Amino acid sequence: MSIAAETPMTVEAFLAWAEGLDGRWQLLDSRPIAMAPERAAHLLTKAQAWDALYRAVGRAGLPCTVFPDGATVRVSARTAFEPDALVTCDPRVPPDAIEIPNPLIVVEVLSEGAADPTFGAKLENYFSLPSVAHYLIVDPERRTLIHHRRGRGDVIETRILTAGPLPLEPPGLALAVEDFFVPP
Repeated sequence: MSIAAETPMTVEAFLAWAEGLDGRWQLLDSRPIAMAPERAAHLLTKAQAWDALYRAVGRAGLPCTVFPDGATVRVSARTAFEPDALVTCDPRVPPDAIEIPNPLIVVEVLSEGAADPTFGAKLENYFSLPSVAHYLIVDPERRTLIHHRRGRGDVIETRILTAGPLPLEPPGLALAVEDFFVPP
């Protein structure tokens, strides 16, 4: 369940407006949308996904940063999302930043029983950013990971995985699908 605010906004106006509000908000086509409260399984899976990426970046010795939810990704002047985790290898992220530029990997965790009205728009919008190489959708209920990867030209390659290796190139991370899920 979500609630859409009625006032059309730019990303700048949205970020100023949302800063003092409770809960998570996203902006789609200039309309602020409140996201539904998160259940425990969703929260634990988000933490697990962040931890998996954080450990993989550390193992690879890459100069990348893994951010948990709360960081905003601007995809246009009127659309900004708050993914559940993201990786950027851009060293220019100031400590007081609200927006994270140039995400390389974006992660969304599906919520049980809560429809996200931005879900359908995210694939196209995230890949409109030249920096995005991977968009991962984690389904904790089915223990499935959907990996969208930028291919050649305009091609977006999609794999649906339940186990096994998950190499993310770029930036050169070695993970396993199982790393994204809380052990049963």
